[in-house]
Amino acid sequence: MKIVVLDGYAGNPGDISWDGLQALGHVVVYDRTAPADVVARCQDADAILTNKVVIGADVMDALPRLKYIGVLATGYNVVDLDAAGRHGVVVTNIPSYSTSSVAQMVFAHLLNITNRVGHYTRQIRRGRWCESPDFTYWDTPLTELEGKRMGIVGLGSIGTAVARLAVAFGMEVSAVTSKASSSLPEHIRKMTFDGLMATSDVVSLHCPLTPDTRKMINRDSLSRMKRGAILINTGRGPLVCEQDVADALCSGRLGAYAADVMTQEPPAPDNPLFACPNAFFTPHVAWATLESRQRLMDVAVSNLKHFLSGQPVNVVNKL
Repeated sequence: MKIVVLDGYAGNPGDISWDGLQALGHVVVYDRTAPADVVARCQDADAILTNKVVIGADVMDALPRLKYIGVLATGYNVVDLDAAGRHGVVVTNIPSYSTSSVAQMVFAHLLNITNRVGHYTRQIRRGRWCESPDFTYWDTPLTELEGKRMGIVGLGSIGTAVARLAVAFGMEVSAVTSKASSSLPEHIRKMTFDGLMATSDVVSLHCPLTPDTRKMINRDSLSRMKRGAILINTGRGPLVCEQDVADALCSGRLGAYAADVMTQEPPAPDNPLFACPNAFFTPHVAWATLESRQRLMDVAVSNLKHFLSGQPVNVVNKL
């Protein structure tokens, strides 16, 4: 079996072994693959592994040997599932591998906003504490999380993990979810989206990107938030209208915005959020801890093993 990895660098820049995959067949790993090179690189492949390289109907039409596509991520919109079904190609994904890492990043951003550790490190290096007439030095508000309300939009595995951490910090937790109130842990209160936006000190986005949720954070919904509230997006960039968020930050309506994801990735240099002092960013790395990426690799190997045994798991398409 020939296995082609089209964009292996993002998930494995060299600190994780490919040995588990190589035990299953002849493996060719490309760091990155341009759209024009996909067919040529996969011409005699039985299996393709992809993270962000798009595998459309035209690609599958040109690859008669292809029988398996493993998406190296939870989201699988990079694959044309209808075309895969027509060609008899099994498509799998890797669910829940990054839950702990993403939840951790939510609080890395939140603690950065409330305690400004990075800011104070820079100020100390500039000599501000050394020059202080007092034993202490601060020039920003410092905020305690205990007693504040965390509003979570989307209560899947990551949203639930964020809720657990919020409770550990002494926060009250409310959530927008399709789950019945009776099925929720007692520390989570189900609310409407409008109710959550109006009452939360912190709003964290963890819902899937659908036509209904695209730009759900916009001028109208931001106007219903508590003035000075914090918004965190580790879900999908297009959940927010970035210009409206920038306007809300500049007006003081929104206290701070933290994002690990952007509408365009990599973002354009003139993104309006970059000019906002209370906007904080990480470059889509919430998923990328070593532990998370090792889980991704382990599940990718397991998925392919199950496929080869005739008992595929984590299948996302219908044949």
